[in-house]
Amino acid sequence: MNKKGLEPAIEVKGLRKVYRRLVAVDDVSFTMYRGEAFGFLGPNGAGKSTVVKILTGLVAPTRGTVRVLGQPVSHRETRRRVGYLPELPSFHRWLQAGEFLEFHGRLYGLRGPLLEKRCKEVLNLVGLVGREQQRLGTFSKGMMQRIGLAQALLNQPDLLLLDELVSGLDPVGQRDMRDLLRHLKGEGMSIFLNSHQLADVEALCDRVAIINHGRILKVGAPHSLFDEPHVVEVRVDSVGDDLLHRLGAVAYAVRQDEDDPCLLLVEVPGDEATASVATIVHECGMRLYALTPHRLSLEQLFLRTIDASNR
Repeated sequence: MNKKGLEPAIEVKGLRKVYRRLVAVDDVSFTMYRGEAFGFLGPNGAGKSTVVKILTGLVAPTRGTVRVLGQPVSHRETRRRVGYLPELPSFHRWLQAGEFLEFHGRLYGLRGPLLEKRCKEVLNLVGLVGREQQRLGTFSKGMMQRIGLAQALLNQPDLLLLDELVSGLDPVGQRDMRDLLRHLKGEGMSIFLNSHQLADVEALCDRVAIINHGRILKVGAPHSLFDEPHVVEVRVDSVGDDLLHRLGAVAYAVRQDEDDPCLLLVEVPGDEATASVATIVHECGMRLYALTPHRLSLEQLFLRTIDASNR
């Protein structure tokens, strides 16, 4: 149990994987807790897919320990409680969607009315109701992602491992999948999301890990992962020395826009200081036209972190 009383869904300690002379993963450690959505981010070749393959038991680590739902990844009964969707799924193209789900359901040990019920439920969840008799060979890439997610949910997993879920989905499909993942998370499912869609990760994930060159660079909540000051855009009717002096007392920095002298960019340590900015403007007798907080997106912060690690 961690200090918040949550049980780990995934525990990775000192993980290392070497392919001949290539070090794919080097001393990786992180913990994902039950009930949270955890984003795993990194550029191509960073080691993300290797970690996911180790978590599923498809690849053995060179060194280190990995526990999933409290057990080693080799534990058979625990693996029945995990759902997995690879980035580029290759399914039985000659099977109809219903046949495909029934086949995978039997692999999970489902039979009879329970199997039939779960097939209908997951088809409804992923938006493929009415496609039961359509062959997978006629499915679009986005539909293949949907049917792949359906099979990953058949066993009502405690932990869902997703590798680039929204790859191949149009904007509507991406929104639908994002809403579905929120729903699953709300029901207590633990979701490990390996993705390049940083906006989706930022909207869904409680915490993220950033990996590059096989090493973890940062782990934490998206909004607190980076030690960045809040930048507040302040528009007033006029700017005087008293206002600049008093703002400087609560801010890291105050900059006046060169083209618009009534526009200030104020770097503050947090929300409390942001509220103080408005109070100071009014106490100085100025009119406040706008106060707009600006935060860097996860994508901007991710790129900054990767660039720094590549230097």
